[in-house]
Amino acid sequence: MAVHNFNAGPAVLPRAVLEQAQAELLDYKGRGMSILEMSHRSKEYEAVNNSAEARFKALLGLDSDYRVLFMQGGASAQFALIALNFLPPGAVADYVLTGSWGEKALEEAKRIGETHVAATTAEGGFTAVPALTDLRLSDHPVYVHITSNETIQGVQWASLPDLGTVPLIADMSSDILSRPFDATKFALIYAGAQKNIGPAGVTAVIMRQSFLERAQADEPAIFNYKTYAKNNSLYNTPPVYAVYLLDLVLGWIEGLGGLPAIAQRNTRKAALIYGAIDGSGGFYRGHAEVGSRSQMNVTFRLPSEALEKQFVSEAQAQGLVGLAGHRSVGGIRASIYNALEEESVATLVAFSAEFARKNG
Repeated sequence: MAVHNFNAGPAVLPRAVLEQAQAELLDYKGRGMSILEMSHRSKEYEAVNNSAEARFKALLGLDSDYRVLFMQGGASAQFALIALNFLPPGAVADYVLTGSWGEKALEEAKRIGETHVAATTAEGGFTAVPALTDLRLSDHPVYVHITSNETIQGVQWASLPDLGTVPLIADMSSDILSRPFDATKFALIYAGAQKNIGPAGVTAVIMRQSFLERAQADEPAIFNYKTYAKNNSLYNTPPVYAVYLLDLVLGWIEGLGGLPAIAQRNTRKAALIYGAIDGSGGFYRGHAEVGSRSQMNVTFRLPSEALEKQFVSEAQAQGLVGLAGHRSVGGIRASIYNALEEESVATLVAFSAEFARKNG
């Protein structure tokens, strides 16, 4: 039975990437050993590391004004590291809250320095992103933090804000490289790889060089972004295999035609599922407002929790896995990241229609 992987992360990887990794596992480029066994100081791994940074920058249209660092600890580590590096005493950092992960980022920053909530959609249950005109920034924020896509609530910024000279930081863990966008609007972007661009274990941090220079110098070396930039992400032993797989995924995206091509693919998949929700006569109810719907995480409800559990159970029996909503909110969540094929989405849509017919 074919398996259709809708897990929110770790998530589906391109089959071509897995097959290449499988072929190279025991003997990487004629070395007679796996890249898992090589020194991170070897020329083979340094080539992988350099390739991953170059591919990232090429896909985003960035030049030498930016660095791409490969770190560990996921987005959760970045919540703290950003404030440790860029929120000194006496300064204020602004946060825009559109879901659970933005709240977690704010919680960590509060432990370190002074923060200000520039906007929040919590009162409405995190069903939308705020309009740019609704942002109420503090007088001189050292940075403004957003979450571009909230995996739990299924809410995404359709158009990313432009704050001019105010440093803008984004957690893009669940929609990085899923569509074209102007990365030069951002002082810093970070993304755990395990949803859209690779396996668990590595976090990509894309940072403007001039912003990097502002990082506080008195932090422990292992927590200082300057340490990673100076050492080309090789200060400590990196997650070698995760970076290797990330590099292969970036090559796969290049091969498809880059971000314009991947965006077309993702738009088609999202349109299929949202069309099924909207056409169900109310049996399925989307969580996010139409203008803020995520193209990565489609969240919806059924008439009862009992039916939701039945939906997940019957779907899994047919090879549709990972559809239960996050434990904090319940419901159904279909994560349709870059690597998920359109065939899987079509299979889910057909199953959903039949389930509604039998249970509506």
